[in-house]
Amino acid sequence: MASRIEQIKKNRLEKYKTIQLKGINPYPYSYSGGISSSEALKKIGKKVKVRGRIITLRPHGGITFAHLKDQSGQIQLYFQKKQLDSYDLVKLLDMGDFVGAEGEVFKTNSGEITVNVENFQLLAKSLLPLPEKWHGLKDTEARYRKRYLDLIMNDEVKRVFETRSKIISEVRKYLESLGFMEVETPTLQPLYGGASAKPFITHYNALDTNLFLKISDELYLKRLIIGGFEKVFEIDHDFRNEGLDKTHSPEFTMMECYWAYADYNDMMKLTENLFSEVAIKVLGTTKIEYQGHKIDLKPPWKRMTMREAILKYLDWDMDKISDEDLKKKLKQNKVELKCGFNRGLAIAELFSEVEKELVDPVFITDHPKETTMLCKLSRESDHLIERFEPYIAGWEVGNAYSELNDPLKQEECFSQQVELSKAGDEEAHPMDNDYITALEHGMPPTGGLGIGMDRLVMLLTNQPNIRDVILFPALKPKDE
Repeated sequence: MASRIEQIKKNRLEKYKTIQLKGINPYPYSYSGGISSSEALKKIGKKVKVRGRIITLRPHGGITFAHLKDQSGQIQLYFQKKQLDSYDLVKLLDMGDFVGAEGEVFKTNSGEITVNVENFQLLAKSLLPLPEKWHGLKDTEARYRKRYLDLIMNDEVKRVFETRSKIISEVRKYLESLGFMEVETPTLQPLYGGASAKPFITHYNALDTNLFLKISDELYLKRLIIGGFEKVFEIDHDFRNEGLDKTHSPEFTMMECYWAYADYNDMMKLTENLFSEVAIKVLGTTKIEYQGHKIDLKPPWKRMTMREAILKYLDWDMDKISDEDLKKKLKQNKVELKCGFNRGLAIAELFSEVEKELVDPVFITDHPKETTMLCKLSRESDHLIERFEPYIAGWEVGNAYSELNDPLKQEECFSQQVELSKAGDEEAHPMDNDYITALEHGMPPTGGLGIGMDRLVMLLTNQPNIRDVILFPALKPKDE
């Protein structure tokens, strides 16, 4: 027995064939001269042409009402048999079809602004039905897999992605207003680098060699600083072969910028000003609500060292705690370091207990030096680095350094990472001799910043999951 969907498709295919027999192309090439539905709503008493998708269809004998939806909104259409020679074609329309219609705009007795259709054209026949009830809550996976249906049926989802576009545009405008130049770096790289992450690997047949999808833009952007550009940025996709959760996706959008002659203090000011400026441009205010929390993005943001944050929220001192006590805390929290005990990495892992407390904007500064090999040592301590992470709503939204520009120290750090890789750390940074050579030609003092665009969008659109702000998120393959 045919399923309901199969039966609907069969009926619509019959209509499709009937339309063809009438000499009408169900899929014409274009439709010119139309205006948006939002514009048409302002044209009472005037003739308009509109185009879009039929989302409701209500036949009543010799008249038919429909709602036409386009990107700007929707407007009602009114078809009359006595006025249309092509009224028989109206009977062959279905919800989901695209049509263009022309007629005078009027207001019905119930007050709804409507187009009195004088002629119309089928623009695309829909062979499958739209969902009858698509609330976006009962089957979130189906929403992600069939985002096109989600967008058709859920205006709020569409608004999220329209806002995403505005956010990225405003980030770009703000950086350009400060003199940063947008650049492009390779997605396929002979050597991955710039972060601690497991890469995706692909094989390039023409050269018979493996290439890596980039995990970060960092090392190429710093090559541009070495080359003489003083302010550069890139907004692009990065790829990391890691797990999925509400704030992580294997493919994600990152903004990275590098500023010659600056340090991490300058990058803190840049970060808080950027978030504030974008919020004002997109939302009209720095005051937002995220998942029940009221948050103000207005600068200046609070600054706390990692030591201060741990003391405040966990009540132990990272400078004074013994290695044995650190190991006990790792065990209590069921944290296992990949390549044996390392004091700095242990502290960084245990710091994750603090993150949920960091709801209001705060910069967590001065991390253990073992957490990255691309950052300058702190001016205050040989055990810390000039690194900060901005936290909002309980999660990290960026990462920044006073960039390491000493080629000898950088080579030493890379060598240590190579040893970790030999010990089994799949996220260890490889030796990049070409980058060392570039550094040997001289790189000025530089501040660098990376901001996760998806997390920024989550924050400004109040979305709880990163998949809600990525149009086509990564999902486990599903058999059809």
